[in-house]
Amino acid sequence: MTEGISIDPAVCHGKPVIKGTRVLVSTILGALAGGDSREMIVDDYDVTMEQISATLQFASEMTDLQVSAYEAVA
Repeated sequence: MTEGISIDPAVCHGKPVIKGTRVLVSTILGALAGGDSREMIVDDYDVTMEQISATLQFASEMTDLQVSAYEAVA
C-alpha cells in the first residue's frame, strides 16, 4: 500500500484515508476531479502537497489491476 494512506476498520469504516487524518482518499480525488486545484485542497482540507501526491499514487495503484481473460478462468 502507498505510504501516507491508511486503511483501518476503526477509522471511517475502513475506507482509505490520508494517514493521521480522517480525510478520505475519495474526497481528495473528488475535489481534483471537480476542478479544485491542489492549492485549494491544501487550504480546504488542511493536507500537504505530499499527501495529495500519495493519494494520487494510491489511486493509480488501485486501478492497476491484473485481469484474466474470461476464457482463462472459465
